[in-house]
Amino acid sequence: MKQYIDALTHILENGKDRDDRTGVGTRGVFGYQMRFDLRNEFPAVTTKKLAWKSVVSELLWMLEGSSDERRLAEIHFGKSREELVGKNTIWTANANEQGVALGYTDGQLGPVYGEQWRSWRGKTHHVDQIIEVMKNIYDNPSSRRHIVSAWNAAEVDRMALPPCHTLFQFHVQDGELSCQLYQRSADMFLGVPFNIASYSLLTHLIAKLLRLKVGDFIWTGGDCHIYNNHMEQVNEQIKRVPVKGPTLWMPDFQQLGEVMEATPDQFKLLEYNPMDTIKAPMAV
Repeated sequence: MKQYIDALTHILENGKDRDDRTGVGTRGVFGYQMRFDLRNEFPAVTTKKLAWKSVVSELLWMLEGSSDERRLAEIHFGKSREELVGKNTIWTANANEQGVALGYTDGQLGPVYGEQWRSWRGKTHHVDQIIEVMKNIYDNPSSRRHIVSAWNAAEVDRMALPPCHTLFQFHVQDGELSCQLYQRSADMFLGVPFNIASYSLLTHLIAKLLRLKVGDFIWTGGDCHIYNNHMEQVNEQIKRVPVKGPTLWMPDFQQLGEVMEATPDQFKLLEYNPMDTIKAPMAV
């Protein structure tokens, strides 16, 4: 994850100060790219602890097609929503603020990521983009159209949070599956390590289901920023020297339906030895 430390340093040294939607203010650059080799190491940040269970829970939630924050809580905590009053997830603040502002209740978020992935509303029917992209990879691996988009322009104004990670594309070469993500808005300290891990896990999952090996994960950012109230934390993190990353273990899933029945605890990072957590507030 030296690439990630280099990105933080680049923004600190070359970024421009800007106002932003949250009112916190940022320093950022427009356009940055990182490449991670998934073959021998999983790109979990080691210079602080990654919230791995939250990464897995959110990905399972999105793959399920849900846009219900309380459903995410059920996946994460392994209990029914009636038992989870007061238990928060990484989407609770968005549900309570932007979701409520849009008129939603009970943790509803509008047609966010999972709904777009699994039930994109077309003119005549809904499209399950995950199933379609898996079919296309299997039938025509050399195609350049293995794309899933969460940015549905007709529905953005109904989303509690318009998608930050907007589009991803798969690529098959020599039996290896690679993935490139385009992230329009990138909270470099809190969000990006989470997003790198999430889409790397997705790449491993799709590769396993299609009996492919993994290749590279490429992260491409648009507005790449550090919030002003994260500066102290970022300066602490870039002093730390990354160590060897973990390897990923998960069951030998045969079908997507088996993934949907999995729990977050079934996905493990082996030999993961991160440094101490560095806490910071999330801008909402």
